[in-house]
Amino acid sequence: MPHLVATALTGAALALLPPVPANAFAADRTPSGAAPAAPAAAPSALPVPVAAPERHAAARLRLTLSRPGDKAAAARNITLHCGPDGGDHPRAARACAELRRSRGEIEHRQAARTACMMIYSPVIAEASGHWHGRPVRFRHEYANDCVLASRTGSIFRF
Repeated sequence: MPHLVATALTGAALALLPPVPANAFAADRTPSGAAPAAPAAAPSALPVPVAAPERHAAARLRLTLSRPGDKAAAARNITLHCGPDGGDHPRAARACAELRRSRGEIEHRQAARTACMMIYSPVIAEASGHWHGRPVRFRHEYANDCVLASRTGSIFRF
């Protein structure tokens, strides 16, 4: 997808260039540097129409929470779009702000200062998609929801 955007932007930039006079492409010039009486045919200076790039979010992530120990609980899936912020994440603006601060890293390097109970109720957090053209694949099992929240902030709070 990034190559399509680059192609569209290149085409748009070329379309903005001023047209080149027909005699600028004349192959043979007289010794004085003047153009010959019959100029050579010049290539078309008309801009090539380029399709406008589609407006996509700078980041699109599919987030999944599952509980391996709970057979009755189904995995929960949502989408998160950043730039513009949206998707069906209930705290999209906050989650996107945290991702921007961490440059797209899902898990924080330093956990929030939270005292979590030592209750084992495993939860698996998964994220897939892209962040500003970079593919994202994340999967980690946390001991419980509190540990998940302390390591990932608002990203998996849904």
